[in-house]
Order: sequence, then C-alpha cells, then structure tokens
Amino acid sequence: MPLTELQTPQGERIPAVEVLAPRARDSWTHTRSGDPRGFIDADKLKELWIHTGTACNLACPFCLEGSHPGDGRIPGMKLSDVKPFIHEAIAMGVEQFSFTGGEPFVIRDFVNILNYASQHRPCFVLTNATEPLLKRRHQILPLLENPYPIHFRVSLDFPDRARHDKDRGDGSFDLALEGIHWLIEQGFKVSVARQTDPGEVPADVEAAFRAIFREHKIPENLAFTAFPDLGAPGSEDGSPEITEGCMEKYPTPESRAHFMCTYTRMLVKKGDQVRVYACTLVDDDPQYDLGGTLAESMDERIMLRHHRCFSCYRFGASCSAPV
Repeated sequence: MPLTELQTPQGERIPAVEVLAPRARDSWTHTRSGDPRGFIDADKLKELWIHTGTACNLACPFCLEGSHPGDGRIPGMKLSDVKPFIHEAIAMGVEQFSFTGGEPFVIRDFVNILNYASQHRPCFVLTNATEPLLKRRHQILPLLENPYPIHFRVSLDFPDRARHDKDRGDGSFDLALEGIHWLIEQGFKVSVARQTDPGEVPADVEAAFRAIFREHKIPENLAFTAFPDLGAPGSEDGSPEITEGCMEKYPTPESRAHFMCTYTRMLVKKGDQVRVYACTLVDDDPQYDLGGTLAESMDERIMLRHHRCFSCYRFGASCSAPV
C-alpha cells in the first residue's frame, strides 16, 4: 500500500501512514452487482460423498462432469485414499457414505472401497448400471452380506428407448434395465434418476416408466429423482445470483436445512491429494475446495456462487437419498 505524509491545516507534519485503497468486491462473497451473496453454514456432517473419478464407459453430451471413457479431469480413487476420511467421518457422526462419478464401477478399486465403506455405514451409489456393473456382478453380490445396506440409483433418462440411447449409446437403455432387474432380484434397493422436460406432467412421465418396468418384470414402486439440466463443467447458464436478501426472504429455516452443503461434503482427488469440496455439483470451481480434512471443511461458510446452486434454490433438487 502507498505511504503518504499528511499535514494539519496549521502546517504540522504527521508521520507517514498507510493509505488503504478501497477493497475490491470479492466475487466469492458478493454478486456481480455488489450485493452480499447468500450463504449456507454447515450444521453437522450426515453424509460423505466420494467422487470416484470422472472416467466413464459412456460419453453423454449433457454430463455435468464431462465424463467419457478414459477421462482424467478427476483421477480415480483408491481405497488407501479414502480410508482416513471414512474414519474421520465416522468420528464426526456421519450417517451415510455416497458415491458418484463418472461411472464408479469403471474404477479398479471401487468394489474394494464400497466393501470397506459398507462395513461401517449404509452406502448409496450413482451408476448407469450397464457393462461395468454387469461385469462385476460376482464382486457385487457378496456385499449383501456386509453389515450395512447399499442403495443403487440408476440413470434412466427418459421412458423412451430411442431418446435415452441417442445420447448414451445404442443398447444402453436395455442394459440399464438388465442392471436394475439383477440388482433388485439379488435384494439390493434401487431407485431411478431421470431427466426433466419443460412443462412435463411428472405423473405421466412416471406412469410411462412403470409400464416399461411391468414389461421387464421390474417392481413398479421404484422411487424417482428428477433432475434439470445442470450444464457441463465450467459452464455458466445465466441463472440469477442468490443474495443474502433472497435467502432471508424465501427459504424457511426448514427448507434451508435441505441444501446439501448444510450436511454433506464430497471427497475429490486432485493430482495425488484428496481434497474436501462443498457438494457433488461444484467440483469444477476451486473456490469450493474447503481443505484437506472434513473437520476444517465444516467450519467454512459456503457461498451460493455456482450457477448450480440456483438449481438447489429453485427446485429443491438434491443428489442425496436415504439408504
């Protein structure tokens, strides 16, 4: 900062002092228009997400992680990476371990990670339930004997084979149905993640899915989670920014508690290090890197800066589900 010598009106000299320039508005704490951003303060760690890596057997153009075969934006996790955090989370009272990718079953060590985690807490896995899962059925089946249950949420975008396969590849719809059928037949809990269309009638969409389930001898009572388009990594969809005023005026304390950053954290591998991020949707923004331990991450205030934060704000969307 510049040093300036001041004088009184009587001509007396005052020793040089620092003259501080006005602090620039920080895009982390303020919106583009200068308003204080909305934020979430963590409550208690209830769910720990583990990002297994961005490699996937599919290359869906809408993928919020930009995943495709061989992708290394986020490297694959190993059991040795995850173990210390599993035990730290248990000491903090975590209730559930959840896994996302990429496609987790592409990762060499994933079944070992899932086996270890389900020895300690219930587990939740996001998967496309196609070749990588089907090829590992012999490894997955013994996990039913572990002390805690595993819930699989399978991506089935639309109740339309051609539309689903257009982006995921020919045959992926039928493979996903095969994966769902096998998992349920063995005794695992299964739900479905689908995409939304503007102006849709959710009951009609889900009725169309249930007709397909009947045809494939799949129970019709599977739960659905519907997601809006969340954009590719690093994208900006022009969503309105969330201010402190928005958070004070609209969400109730009860609804604010459903924001994932209130009760979850996610492990993301960056190079050879595992870092703790705020949630499953913001790993493309390094400002959401909250440190190297779960304990320190829970002390950080989460600013609702990412455009995907607006999806949580507007739709109440959550990647989570009880096991």
